[in-house]
Amino acid sequence: MNFSLILFLLVLFTGFFYALDALVFKPKRRLAAEQALEGSATNPNLSDEAVRRIRHQHMKQPLWLEYSASFFPVILFVFLLRSFVVEPFKIPSGSMIPTLLIGDLILVNKFTYGIRLPIIDKKIIPLSDPQPGDVMVFRYPQDPSLDYIKRVVGVGGDVVEYRNKKLSINGKPLPVTELDKYYDPNNFSYSLQFQEELGGKKHLVINDEEAPPFVIGAQSFRYRDNCKYDVNGFRCEVPQGHYFMMGDNRDNSSDSRIWGFVSDEQVVGKAFLVWMNFNDFSRIGLFH
Repeated sequence: MNFSLILFLLVLFTGFFYALDALVFKPKRRLAAEQALEGSATNPNLSDEAVRRIRHQHMKQPLWLEYSASFFPVILFVFLLRSFVVEPFKIPSGSMIPTLLIGDLILVNKFTYGIRLPIIDKKIIPLSDPQPGDVMVFRYPQDPSLDYIKRVVGVGGDVVEYRNKKLSINGKPLPVTELDKYYDPNNFSYSLQFQEELGGKKHLVINDEEAPPFVIGAQSFRYRDNCKYDVNGFRCEVPQGHYFMMGDNRDNSSDSRIWGFVSDEQVVGKAFLVWMNFNDFSRIGLFH
């Protein structure tokens, strides 16, 4: 059961008691308080403090009702925030190194690509489409209960080629600039590092010199016939309404080369901000 569904059930549960209190219990308590005050009205020595005490005694909610009803606005706010505005996400693997590191806590914009109904993820208001170069969170096609994050490389109609570790879109090689090698302190290793330009946006990618250029472990997936694999790499034509995703850590990423295309129905949102990394506070900030 995913967190959004748990939040939704909590909203229903607490909302039921919130409504029950507002429509049933609160009017009963108010009536009881008024009756108690009317019965005490014949006492001329009844002070204002005593009146307040009588009213408070009768208007006080039972503890179970007080907590369940009072939590409703908070849970509803969190649910709406996560469903329609931003959702937190933790980077679980190194597939997006050097852009995103393991342990980065990021925020995902949920409305950039359109407003979707929570739980069923049905788009009801289209706003924009994912563009090449975007860092996007999506439901893993092989198991929609899992969220993945990769970079959009190709959109519907694009021909994506990756041969000898060089990426081309529609027959045009992407501009790349070789940089100093990237050092990974977790693995105590160096990788070739490049600045790549995709969709008018520049980002960093790394390659493992020891890894072969061909794809290992390609699975069976929908529109598998759109892809051709050989010893130098692959060529894929992206179906309409789908996206081809790749990690910036090109030789250590399980992505569309392995498990296929991401459909528009599986899009979660656009990642845009590292809001915390408890191992390195300097990681906090916008990325692209």
